[in-house]
Amino acid sequence: MSVSHYSPDSTQFPTIWGRVPQRNMNFTGRSELLRELHEGLLSDVTAVVPHALHGLGGVGKTQLAIEYAYLHRGEYDLVWWIPADQPVLVKPSLAGLARELRLPISASAGVEEAAEAALDALRRGMPFSKWLLIFDNADEVDEINAIAPRGPGHVLITSRNHSWQGVVDTLPVDVFTRKESIQFLTRRVPHGITEAEADELAEALGDLPLALEQAGALQVETTISVKDYLRLLEEQTTRLLGTNKPADYPLSMSAAWTLSVQQLTTRMPVAVELLRCCAFFGPEPIPRDLFDRLPPEFAEGSRLAETLADPILTSRILRELGRYALVKIDSSSRTIQIHRLVQALLRDELPPDERLSLRAEAHLLLAAAAAPYEPDDTASWPRYSGLLGHITPSQVDRNDDPRIRRFTLSIIRYLYSSGDFNFAQMLAERCITQWRADSGDDDPSVLSAQRHQAIVVRELGNITRSFEQNQRLLVRMREVLGEDHEETLLLINSAGADLRFRGDFAAALEHDLDSLRRHEAVFGPEHRRTLRAMNNLALDYLLLGDYSKALELQSTTFRLQRRPGSGASSMNVLSSWNGLARVMRLSGKYREACDLGEDAYEYGVEQLGAEHPWTLRAAKDLAIAKRRDAKADESLRLALRTRDQQLRTVGEHHPDTLAAGLCLANAQRASGETAEALALLEELTPRFETMYGEDHPFKYGCDTNLALLLRVNRRAEEAVARDREALDGLDRRLTRDHHFTLTCAINLASDLAAIGEHEEARQLGEDTLRRLRELLGPDHPLTLAAAANLVVDLVRLGARDEADALHADTMRRYLEVLGPGHPDVDVAEQRRRLDFDFDPPVL
Repeated sequence: MSVSHYSPDSTQFPTIWGRVPQRNMNFTGRSELLRELHEGLLSDVTAVVPHALHGLGGVGKTQLAIEYAYLHRGEYDLVWWIPADQPVLVKPSLAGLARELRLPISASAGVEEAAEAALDALRRGMPFSKWLLIFDNADEVDEINAIAPRGPGHVLITSRNHSWQGVVDTLPVDVFTRKESIQFLTRRVPHGITEAEADELAEALGDLPLALEQAGALQVETTISVKDYLRLLEEQTTRLLGTNKPADYPLSMSAAWTLSVQQLTTRMPVAVELLRCCAFFGPEPIPRDLFDRLPPEFAEGSRLAETLADPILTSRILRELGRYALVKIDSSSRTIQIHRLVQALLRDELPPDERLSLRAEAHLLLAAAAAPYEPDDTASWPRYSGLLGHITPSQVDRNDDPRIRRFTLSIIRYLYSSGDFNFAQMLAERCITQWRADSGDDDPSVLSAQRHQAIVVRELGNITRSFEQNQRLLVRMREVLGEDHEETLLLINSAGADLRFRGDFAAALEHDLDSLRRHEAVFGPEHRRTLRAMNNLALDYLLLGDYSKALELQSTTFRLQRRPGSGASSMNVLSSWNGLARVMRLSGKYREACDLGEDAYEYGVEQLGAEHPWTLRAAKDLAIAKRRDAKADESLRLALRTRDQQLRTVGEHHPDTLAAGLCLANAQRASGETAEALALLEELTPRFETMYGEDHPFKYGCDTNLALLLRVNRRAEEAVARDREALDGLDRRLTRDHHFTLTCAINLASDLAAIGEHEEARQLGEDTLRRLRELLGPDHPLTLAAAANLVVDLVRLGARDEADALHADTMRRYLEVLGPGHPDVDVAEQRRRLDFDFDPPVL
């Protein structure tokens, strides 16, 4: 296996070497710990239990893990480093490993899918059984322990949390021995310190590795004598003793750090200002681009704007901070990183008003870095991803600056646009709580945050809560902001989806007609937001069976969104693309639907990733189109994979998972797996009622599918009862002249025939055929299925001439529409009954 594209230094490693930080060339000693760690890992031949290095901050756990990786890299085929300080960042790192291993997944596979593929490969030892995974700063025991793979390789954890004891094999890491301290200092400060002086300095610093590194860096940069350093250190220690530092901050570290900062303050005070700002980011790497010149709208009120406007000065500051070992600079990734302990010490030495000011400065830098980028544009996602590790630690939700609130709302939108609904929900709730307390219920940012929250809530499957929240919110926005305010229009557009989710399709149409009119008046006819409203209106017409109007609107939307410079996001393009394929399928043009659906799905995988919600929706619709186009095996494989992905990403109690389950059951029936399909439908049916309510069209649609499977599994009496109830419900909610209702009527006629009620089946079949001809036309596949089934009933009742005439006309049309060899054509030719099922559309 060739070396990975990342190489931590000039050495060419025989292993895949993933993201391991650069080796500290001053590392020395610790040989006994390294030996004990190596023996412990080797003694566990099955690697059933991970191993953890635990100890106080600053004792060198991370450096010890790095050194172990470098020393023993020849024993592994794979070494992979995972920053685990924030569990939300762990799976993206594992996803990167999956791609490095070239596992058989899409190049744009979703994070969940790719991470699980990597973990599965590690557990199985394929393609490598000799691997080392390092979870650095893994303080969340339960979350990381659940992820850490058990397999033939080794898992190494570094953590300050002593709770790992009893969970995994642990090795405590203490301060250096005195011999190790002396070795370290004499190597760190060559020719500038004697062993006796190093001994004296180590005694004063308590042998803490991070404090020794700080002291060594200061002596190298300032050539201060050990005598003077010790004198200053004594003065600092005296001062620090009176500041009530928390117990987990080593006094030696505090003293050494304070001394380094004081020396740097004398030499370059502006560097300390930037360093203190860095204390309010997270401990994850900070993108170097955050320290570029601030745009004018963010320079106002910034403490660092003048400094950052001079790129030469900024570069010099960062180099100085690196020389003093106050930050770590990684040139390859263009990031800087500051140790969490240094951050804590920096924050704690500031008075409260300075903390607030510097925290706000960090927020400005984050917001400025994101400002040019649209959060739902996939090209912007790497930028937003690089900022994500600093959102929670910097407490952006506590800032009442409108610029920072807009940035925070953009982060929420990025999160749910990229499919991270749980983080989006958490951040939205925190913002609403904090901003309400600071600014009141009617502040525009509070109203906007609630709009975002309702979208996330609906995406997580809580339809009722989303509807009720949006109804209340719409009243407030109209009163506070006005009918045609941008935020009000965005909410109006979102509220249409609530009506569709409730099954109020006619009300949704009226709502969205008004929404489109307002969007055109405010934004213009071809603005990306207007096109989004047009896409929703096309869906309304589709749900009401007006396929020609739906096709007209959907085609226009898709064409305009695909134009260069339209501003439409990849999600909206995919939604329109998939919607166009869906219109073609429901219009009976199955082959065209498959072609469009394939293109849409491939676009989703490439632009959004294989597990993005919209990609999975496109996959589900493509599976339906393949089933209709007589590609039963392909449909079943795709339906199986899509449901598995839905279960993994959003769980079983979600609208998309229910739709994927229904699609799978239909594909199983089409492939002859009727018993498996029935078992799945009996599991799903109560969930549809729980999700949508007992009087929802989708609930009745699911009942229709269940009735069909009951009949083909020789339970026709139950099928009749179930379909009668479903037909009554659909009549009540949608009227008889709706394609959902008429599909149910076709199947009920077949149920009746199965129990010998042939005359009632004929009467229902004739009425259904007449209505379908008026609704969809005489050549639609659903109309032809109703006609083919009526032929069977007429023959059974002895109306041979009428049956023959209808059969001849139906077969002529079938051959023109679907062509010879299609299963529906063959079944109709043999004068057997055809069944049609229900698939809930994306709302």
